[in-house]
Amino acid sequence: MERIKTFLFKEPALPFAYSIILLVVRVIFGILFLSHGVAKWTAFNDATENFPDPLSLGSTVTFWLAIFAEVACSFGFMLGALFRLSLIPMIFTMFIAVFVIHAGDPLAVKELALMYLTIFVLTFFSGPGRISIDEVLRRIMQA
Repeated sequence: MERIKTFLFKEPALPFAYSIILLVVRVIFGILFLSHGVAKWTAFNDATENFPDPLSLGSTVTFWLAIFAEVACSFGFMLGALFRLSLIPMIFTMFIAVFVIHAGDPLAVKELALMYLTIFVLTFFSGPGRISIDEVLRRIMQA
């Protein structure tokens, strides 16, 4: 249990200024990623039939998983709430987009998904910073 708490709520070793930078990155990229999920959600009836199904789960299930990663997990990412757990579906979705869906496409087609994947992997390892719900939870658990 202690390992799980350490993984989820590791104390940031960064100066406070870096936490501000991480907050800005989380908010900007979270909003941008959220906008993709909202666009998918609003086009649900039209998009589910043609949505790629690389995992053979069915287009509708795959579509809902993508919406979950892009909408629900974006909020966790932006707020720094269960940050690393929120990032796992986001990273997985972008990994599939880059290396499966757009594998044969030129870089110009997959660059946005590759950019998101890079940001999400880097922030997974950096953590959410001190300005996050995870930091509040970490302090509560230490008390």
